[in-house]
Amino acid sequence: MSDPLILIPARMKATRFPGKPLADIHGEPMIVRVWRRAVAADIGPVAVATDSADICAVVEAAGGRAVMTRTDHPSGSDRIKEAADILDPEGRHDVIVNVQGDFPTLEPVAIAAAITPLADAEVDIATLVGLITDDEEKAAPSVVKLVGSHVAPDRLRALYFTRATAPYGEGPLYHHVGIYAYRRPALDRFVSLPQSELEKRESLEQLRALEDGMRIDAMIIDHVPRGVDTPPDLDRARAVLEARAGA
Repeated sequence: MSDPLILIPARMKATRFPGKPLADIHGEPMIVRVWRRAVAADIGPVAVATDSADICAVVEAAGGRAVMTRTDHPSGSDRIKEAADILDPEGRHDVIVNVQGDFPTLEPVAIAAAITPLADAEVDIATLVGLITDDEEKAAPSVVKLVGSHVAPDRLRALYFTRATAPYGEGPLYHHVGIYAYRRPALDRFVSLPQSELEKRESLEQLRALEDGMRIDAMIIDHVPRGVDTPPDLDRARAVLEARAGA
């Protein structure tokens, strides 16, 4: 049995949407919405890892836990590594789950599903994918695709991640959902590695792990939450949540 710790990295200086963790969604900051969903997954304690006192304040005001981290981290993975070491220096939590702070429509059941592949001792990192049903998404570079082999009906072993339309030919395409569940040693190993050649070419940090020989498996979920990267994305998230509330 694993003992996960869920960490949500959040910073105020996103290039395309500065201050987005505090963007209002029906009367509540987005980061608080994501924190509530992570708590509802009920797989372990949850904390927000941030370099912003404002983010820390709104999370704590909502009853959550936040940990202040350095301002110079190159990625969310580096931020959650620091937060895990601060919150759990003894390493009691053997799995660290990285839930992106800009996924307010993510279902708690999906967060829980993300740790499932780690029941296989051969898997270093677990993540999620969903079937692409929109033709525009199949060709969009903003939609990251996982190329993999089925190891179970609802699970893929990742062979590659790409912004291109892949694999070629007839068959399903899978949209990668940017949640990662790391074994603790795998997280330590990952952040110690230099950026890889393909990682830099595709601008996808998970390729660093694959190029180093780490195994990533993905559970197939029945919905694909879209991240909030721009104000129009925020409007769509508000609409989705409003529709769910009215259903």
